Amino acid sequence: MTTSAWISRLLLHRNEYLASFSATLCIFMVLCTNAWSSPALPKLLNVPNPPLSITSGDGSWIVSIQAIGGIFGMILAGLTVDRFGRKWPFIASALPVIAGWIMIALARTALLLYIARFLFGISYGVAYGIVPIYIGEITSDGVRGAAASLITVLAKVGILFEYSVGPYVSFETLAWLSMVGPVLFLLTFVWMPESPHYLLGRGRIAEARRSLQWLRRTIDVEEELNCTRKSIERTTSERGSMRELFLPAYRNNLIIVLILALGMQMSGIQAVLSYAQTIFSQISSDLTDAQMSIVLGVVQMVTVSFPVFLVDRVGRRPLLLWSGVGSCIGLLLVSIYFTLEAAGVNVESFGWVSFVGLLFFVISYAFGMATVPFAIMSEIFPKNIRAHANALFGILSGVTIFAVLKLFQIALDNVGAYLPFWVFTVSIGLTFGFVFLYIPETKGKSLDEVQEIIAGWRRKRDPSKAVYVD
Repeated sequence: MTTSAWISRLLLHRNEYLASFSATLCIFMVLCTNAWSSPALPKLLNVPNPPLSITSGDGSWIVSIQAIGGIFGMILAGLTVDRFGRKWPFIASALPVIAGWIMIALARTALLLYIARFLFGISYGVAYGIVPIYIGEITSDGVRGAAASLITVLAKVGILFEYSVGPYVSFETLAWLSMVGPVLFLLTFVWMPESPHYLLGRGRIAEARRSLQWLRRTIDVEEELNCTRKSIERTTSERGSMRELFLPAYRNNLIIVLILALGMQMSGIQAVLSYAQTIFSQISSDLTDAQMSIVLGVVQMVTVSFPVFLVDRVGRRPLLLWSGVGSCIGLLLVSIYFTLEAAGVNVESFGWVSFVGLLFFVISYAFGMATVPFAIMSEIFPKNIRAHANALFGILSGVTIFAVLKLFQIALDNVGAYLPFWVFTVSIGLTFGFVFLYIPETKGKSLDEVQEIIAGWRRKRDPSKAVYVD
């Protein structure tokens, strides 16, 4: 596709992209809360006369407790998204973030930080529980992958914001400045339409028609409206439940959820992002740990933008596979560096190798593992259980993130950085294998076609049994 053709498609679908961008500002909002720990913890642990005193053990709880809140947030999203719609529970997710930033700005005890981070986690879980559903339901087949990739693009913008601003302002000022996230989200998303899928499911036909007409920028939406209504009728003849996810008909879908949830988080990306300055402080370099964090944030933001243009052209599966290979190579370099350092080898002049390894890991991860899973999660389940599937994905991710973040600090304090990085390296290698065996291609297909493909996919890589999609 030429640049002019891509621009023409962007203009044609601009309302869909606008609604998707506005929705993913919520992701910017919650990723600011997630990345806050990287510049904030050194201010509390290493700077003289901090606004409140904490230990490294307190710091590990402050970082990891957000993942526990995320589990509750995902459950809350699953309970509300089909009762109250996608839009208003989504908007409500900004309230805990606002409360949390106020608590942090005024905090003088670690307890307030624990509560604020838990509230952040609730918003994080609600956001990630709803936004893939919302984007999957408002976008056309040909742009769904690119629109869903905006989830990760805005996430990286949020991380870069915290990395760039955090080291150079006070602890309290950083909290007040981070309030820009919920403000931007609320000012834009309140004007966006409700999902036509949800409205049709509630029998609100006229509202669904108006929503779809605005999104498609045409009044001729009856054919799509009828197709969507029939699809909903097929999948809502019985009310979906979490138990239904475990039926044999959805076994392949469930395998994909497990691969994506565990593979994404066991790669260690959350540990790298949450403890970025702490990790960089252990690497010998001419750059300061704050400067290396900013470089990391810039690299993430730039490279994660490419899958937006590639996911609907190259496909989901190739991006995931190449991402797995590159991530494994980058983590391997870091693991070797910290292993040699722990063994007493003088690696001071090779600090750049581990820094490059981390950058290569982040770049490779951004090209596939960071973006493609959300495109896949937005399309592999029927409407009646989609919210439950996203809740399960979030719960698995939340438990894994909590374990990784909590154990990472313990490993740093008691063993060394080499241990967690070897675990991350092996994990991403295993994820590559599972993706190769279990995840098919779904680009350019309707939601119904995707579910048929998943149902027909088999573990054996036999051409007569596997389904390939161009």
